[in-house]
Amino acid sequence: MAYLLLACAIVSEVVATSLLPRTAGFTVLLPSLAVLAGYALSFVLLAQVVKTVPVGVAYAIWSATGTAAVAAIGAVFLGQSLTGWQVGGLALVVGGVVLLQLGGSAH
Repeated sequence: MAYLLLACAIVSEVVATSLLPRTAGFTVLLPSLAVLAGYALSFVLLAQVVKTVPVGVAYAIWSATGTAAVAAIGAVFLGQSLTGWQVGGLALVVGGVVLLQLGGSAH
């Protein structure tokens, strides 16, 4: 159940981040409210996740997956380019999260 909540937290954060350009620096009301609500929901869900998943693991998954998803959304939907170096960097970040998860619990 914790990983389902984590997935929802990631989706909420990715949607909020993807809407950031529409806020025009938080001067457009509806997108600004959607961004704030998305981030709030994401943190509430993440707070529930860390009750059972180690915070380092949960945060690493949340941040790496969100970063990769936002980069992909930027490239596919917002016309932003990704260089080979950037794709390699994203792969390293995701690989680091996998290694962190494979390392298991420290207790």
